[in-house]
Amino acid sequence: MKTLAKVFLLAMIIAVISGLATAQKPAVDPKTGDARLFALEDLRPGMKGTASTVFSGTEPQDFGVEILGVLPGFPGPRQSAIIAKLSGANVERTGVFAGMSGSPVYIDGKLVGAIAFSFPFSREPICGITPIKQMIDIFEKGSINQVQRTQEPRAVSFAQLAGTEWKATLPKPAISSTSLIAPASEGSRLVPLMGQQITPIATPLVFGGISQESLAMFAPQLMANGLLPVSGAGGSAGITPLAKATEKTLTPGTSVSVQLVRGDYSIAASGTVTFRDGDHIYAFGHPFLSLGASDMPMSETAVVTVIPNVNNSFKLSVPGAMMGSISQDRASGVFGQLGQAPKMIPVKINLHTSRDRSETYSYEIANDSFLTPLLLNITVFNTITSSERALGDSTITIKGAINVKGQEPIEVDRRFSAANSPILAAGSVAGPISSLLGSGFDDVQIEGVTLDISSTDTKYAGTLERIALNKTEARRGERIEIQAYVRTESGKQFVQRIPVQIPEDATPGQLLVFVGDGGALQEGSAARAFVPQDLGQLVKAINKVKKSDRLYVKLFRITPGAVIGTSELPNLPPSVVATLNSDRNSGGYTPTALSAVYEMELPPAEFVISGQQLIALDVVP
Repeated sequence: MKTLAKVFLLAMIIAVISGLATAQKPAVDPKTGDARLFALEDLRPGMKGTASTVFSGTEPQDFGVEILGVLPGFPGPRQSAIIAKLSGANVERTGVFAGMSGSPVYIDGKLVGAIAFSFPFSREPICGITPIKQMIDIFEKGSINQVQRTQEPRAVSFAQLAGTEWKATLPKPAISSTSLIAPASEGSRLVPLMGQQITPIATPLVFGGISQESLAMFAPQLMANGLLPVSGAGGSAGITPLAKATEKTLTPGTSVSVQLVRGDYSIAASGTVTFRDGDHIYAFGHPFLSLGASDMPMSETAVVTVIPNVNNSFKLSVPGAMMGSISQDRASGVFGQLGQAPKMIPVKINLHTSRDRSETYSYEIANDSFLTPLLLNITVFNTITSSERALGDSTITIKGAINVKGQEPIEVDRRFSAANSPILAAGSVAGPISSLLGSGFDDVQIEGVTLDISSTDTKYAGTLERIALNKTEARRGERIEIQAYVRTESGKQFVQRIPVQIPEDATPGQLLVFVGDGGALQEGSAARAFVPQDLGQLVKAINKVKKSDRLYVKLFRITPGAVIGTSELPNLPPSVVATLNSDRNSGGYTPTALSAVYEMELPPAEFVISGQQLIALDVVP
């Protein structure tokens, strides 16, 4: 009996110890599958919890949260938003502010979701919360590192390749502001909010080293995409190597930055970390720019302060060490991975000013088909206007190279003399980059951009008024002279003499002599657009684009020809023309009435010459 009693007592002790252990370890929630997460179905109005974000420095601070209700079907089908009221000294001072996106909300120690939405002009700090399960599910459907599908090559126009007034095309916001019209039961605490606007919290985009003039020029487009441009406290963000993460790196409630530019310039979007699961980081609670798959630096961030503002309070922050990369930007937030370094594009600009000074700028920009051209446009424009005039007459020469892996360098050689020369110069770099990254080829890797920019405060521009020939008839192989009469804006006229040799194989008959700037020649060409077969063909086409700052001479013969792709096929035999026009074939080429027999590019003159003229010349036997 004593032995049996001892065994029974021992069993009871083991049971008690097991019970204590079970009580200390939370049971896995069958609805979420993770004991750390709070199931949306268990939320009830009146529940209270806490949230955290950084108001100053790097340490998160807690504030109160009270659940008001749940909005099913917002911001999209099979999605929900939790409406809550915030409390505490800090949020009562700032309200829901830009940079709070992603702030984690906890009830009973379990993660509910991320603060992501606000009610503009609300008199109380009321917010919308993205449930954590929605954030996790959207990134775990399929492989996070899934290979993108190969895209089809896209048509490219020569006007696009030669264009200078480039305009950015960012993705449309996945979630826009909308009126809260979801049904609410009588007595619900959501009733007072009916009819008000609910919108994703703006993401502060902090600019360092970018002038107010540059910021003002690009701000409207950025704001239309849910970004809040903020002039930064610092002028640069060091190009640091990937830092090693610890258990204290990017924990929930800490600030995180998506760095778009770093180096002598800094452009970074800031938000708050919602959840860290091993090396996986979930943040923002709403899209940054809805880029989908992305590759941008993810950095720790120090907050200078939160600026209270009647219209939109915002967090002023400074990016720190790079800890990994943001690889996904989708409807319910951004996803990053620690320990992975993104591929950036190095940019180096040597600026020679009108005051005979030289400055060198070095920085890196994010590699993205939408963002890279925009970031180049902003930084090149700012580089010029930071030392030179932004408005008024000026002449800017820009030379350099865009290096593409496995391809010949793309030559940059443009000159502009106008009142908006800085805008045109920046667009002339952004345009080719946009064509490359938007071409549809999956092997485009831009390895670097190097530019030499010279600027003067004087406008050197002239117009081609007329041309003349020293003779109206010439033999094959004979040299003739074209006089091009150019008038400057001051009224001064000068003559540029252009020697031209008639081709030895020219067919007797009439030729049309064209003299004009590259833009006019390109505009009049039958080759308006083409679909490149590979990246190499696109690179060659970019390098063949006519330059708008100098004159070209081109001789045409009135005879059938064709343009196939980027190639002009002049003076075709009748049999070839008949084959192209056969009833069995249609399309694949552009017929031309003029066939080019000779072309010459003149060296750039002292003035940027624009205009075009035609004159006839007879070739005799």
